[in-house]
Amino acid sequence: MNVKVPTPKVPVPSETDATDLPKPVSKVKTAAKPAAKAAKPKPVAAVDTAKPETAKVVKPAKEDKPPKIKMVRDSFTMPENDYAQFAELKKRCLQAGLHVKKSELLRAGLTSLSGLTDAALTKAMKQVEIIKTGRPAKQE
Repeated sequence: MNVKVPTPKVPVPSETDATDLPKPVSKVKTAAKPAAKAAKPKPVAAVDTAKPETAKVVKPAKEDKPPKIKMVRDSFTMPENDYAQFAELKKRCLQAGLHVKKSELLRAGLTSLSGLTDAALTKAMKQVEIIKTGRPAKQE
């Protein structure tokens, strides 16, 4: 005996996404699914010893990188004749085959000063003239 079950009418979408549509409701119950079949053992691929093995690229172990040093931006005031020494020292470095920046020259000077004894540091600091701190006055 053939009995037709009326199905609800679902409007046909006109250029809409399929995910926006409601799912049709089925009034016919499906039979319970049978229990999962026993897992079949998968066939093991035969190892072909006749083929030469390709060399795998082994990545070197990651070395512990030193932590990044935080950079500090600062500004300072200095006399013109001291500032002109940057150009002189950069020129000397270029003649020696080194391309350096002003910040590298300052850091090299700090390294040299920190290696001095207390007496030598005091002597070097007495040779530097003391200047008024802050920005220079505006000239009209």
